[in-house]
Order: sequence, then C-alpha cells, then structure tokens
Amino acid sequence: MKITNTQEALSVIEPGNNVFVHSAAMTPNKLVKALTQNCPGPDVNLIHIHTEGEADYINDNSFKFNMYSCFVGSNVRKAININPKANYIPVFLSEIHQILTSGSRKIDVALLKVSPPDSHGYCSLGTSVDVTLAAVRAAKYVVVEFNPNVPRVHGEGFIHTNQIDFGVESDDPMFEVNPKVLSEEEMEIGKHIAELIEDGSTLQMGIGGIPDAVLSQLINHKDLGIHTEMFTDGILPLVKKGVINGKFKKVLPGKIVSCFAIGSQNLYDFVDNNPILEFREASFTNDTTIIRKNPKVIALNSAIEIDLTGQVCADSIGIYQYSGVGGQMDFIRGASLSEGGKPIIALASCTKNGDSKIAPLLKAGAGVTTTRAHVHWVVTEYGAVDLFGKDLVERAKLLTSIAHPKHRESLLQAANERYHQNGF
Repeated sequence: MKITNTQEALSVIEPGNNVFVHSAAMTPNKLVKALTQNCPGPDVNLIHIHTEGEADYINDNSFKFNMYSCFVGSNVRKAININPKANYIPVFLSEIHQILTSGSRKIDVALLKVSPPDSHGYCSLGTSVDVTLAAVRAAKYVVVEFNPNVPRVHGEGFIHTNQIDFGVESDDPMFEVNPKVLSEEEMEIGKHIAELIEDGSTLQMGIGGIPDAVLSQLINHKDLGIHTEMFTDGILPLVKKGVINGKFKKVLPGKIVSCFAIGSQNLYDFVDNNPILEFREASFTNDTTIIRKNPKVIALNSAIEIDLTGQVCADSIGIYQYSGVGGQMDFIRGASLSEGGKPIIALASCTKNGDSKIAPLLKAGAGVTTTRAHVHWVVTEYGAVDLFGKDLVERAKLLTSIAHPKHRESLLQAANERYHQNGF
C-alpha cells in the first residue's frame, strides 16, 4: 500500500474500467471529485448503490462517465431520468454482490472511504458494509480515503492494508441526515403499526418519518430485536431504555444486525466501537432464509403507490425512476415466512398534491416492486388492513377503507366497474 496524492492513486483507472463507489455516508467524495476533474478517458463505468454528495460525475452534462446505479438517490435522480449515460439497474439488494463479482460489470477498481488502520493494519468500512466487500474481492485495485471521522464498526466490515493499493488522506466530516419533526399523519401511521408489533419481535426499519414515528411509539414494548438492512437515529432511545436487546432473536441474539446506517453524528458516535453492533454484507442481512429464522419479524417498508389489488410500486412515479427496488422484497418475504412475522407496507393516504396513493391502477409505466401475492399488511393514517388470503374484491374493500375519505367514493366506483359488483 502507498499513501499518495489523488492523481497517482487514480492513475490505475483506465478507459472501459468498471469502478465501484462506496455507498451512502461512506461516499469517498475527495476521490470522486478528483476523478470527475481528471477523467482518464471515455467509457469509464461508475457503479454504486446510492451515494451522497454532489455527484458531478453524472450531473455536469459533460457525459464523461457511464453510471450504473443499483439504487437511485436524490443526487442522481434527475440524471437517471434525462441523461442517456445514467442508468438504473433493477436488482434486489441481496443480489447486488453477484453483479459486482461476475459478468460485464465485474469491478476493476474500488473507491472507498475507510478509517485509518489500527495497530494490526485493519481499516473499518464504517457505516456501509452492504456490497462493498464483494467489490473489494473482485477489484484489481483498491483505492481508499483514510478518514479519522469514520467510525470503527463491529462485524465483518474490515479490510487489511495489504488489500489496499493506494490511499489518500481526508478529513471531511461524516455526511449527516438529522431526524425531522414528525407530521400528524406519520404519527397516526406509527400508532397503527406499533399496535401490530408484539413484545419479542425482530424489526426491520428503513429511513424516514414513518419508521421514526413507529419507533417513537415502542418505548413501552419489551425485548425487541433488530435485523435490518439499515437503521437511523430512531433506534437510539430504545437501545438506551433496554427495549431493544435482541433477547429472542435466533440469528446473532443480542446483536443489532445491519449492513449500513445513516444518520446524525449521534448515530455515528453510537456505532463507533460498540460491540452490540454486527455489520454484515447485504447478502447476509437480506437473505430471506436467514431473516425468517428470527421470530415475529416486522418488515416495515414504504410505497409510492398501491393499487386496489395490492400491487405495490415503491421505486418509480409512472416512468419516472425515483429510487430502487432495494431490500423491500427480501424482507417482505422473510417476514411472511417468519413465525408470527408481519410484512407491512406503510404509506400516507395522499400525495402532497392531494392525490390518492391508493389507486384503481398503478400509473402507466410504474414498476411493481412487491407483487400482490406478497403483500400482507397495508397501513395508512386511517388504519391497518391485512390482505393475506383475501380475494380481489375483498382487497378492494379493505384498501378503500383506509384511503382518504375524499377518495373513497371514486375508488368504490372503480372497484364496482372492475368487478361488476354492487354494494361496495
């Protein structure tokens, strides 16, 4: 390994290379910026899940790079929808490692942000283990930013200096996502979901207001566990109160299991050198056969839109690519197969414009993230309904009952026309 400047470190990248960029709060923005300013030639392919930062490599209209994103973050969303060199790969989070290690997208160079090496030469991948180890295993060259602000996180997210070819030093603060004030709708949804969660459950929670609203309602629960793909600040009060202790988990009992985290500096301080954490690869955290081993798995996932049959679109608004498939199906299926598990789709009843998110049909071009056969519980601020085992007519009635009141009549009319039945 050699500590050097960005120019020498990035000199290993050649035209046509597949270059992996570390994820989320661990985006190596010093390396990314330098690469953007000094593109080594045409057809360098940047591959990542979602990154944080300006993403000038695809937003400056220079068309220097091809980008392949396995999950669309806000920083590349516009480019994905207008730039012909920006591409989205629909894929389950549990399977992304296979893309990185084989076929036409096998990684040539991995760009990472890591902690400085310890006395034994090991560096932490910080808060994003996810698919990064797979990229490291596949890469011909590994180039890193050594950053002292990166927390050292327990689990399998370590690489040794003998796996690193070049390193540069940086001191950028960690990217933060601070908790927001919860809306009344989010709090109502949180209350409905909290009522579905039994003591001893194992939770999968994502990012955003609804997961935080749910967690805020669980302070009187007991013996909850965490096995998730990601988590944010919302779990911290429950850990401190002893509500989350992992007592009844079957997979790594007592441990908070995740593959990445993003949040405030308080969260990063919490995960730093904390033995309660066990960060694993997404191929482990999102493996349905592993998830289902835990008892009473609660899989909480969001949706952009759901139709009256139960089809869920969570990654696009019509043909407009908004996010990605991620791990929704991994955990929806894992929870449904868990003893006492509950897969939950949660969404506000209306968009910001007042349109119903429960619709007779998905928008033209919308992707079906979760099929109607996989959907069980659906929750809005107006209640919770269980679609499992229900026929199409029963589903339409149940979903209409938790739609916004101003849209229920039109939904019932659409259901009547579709199923040729009266009395909805």
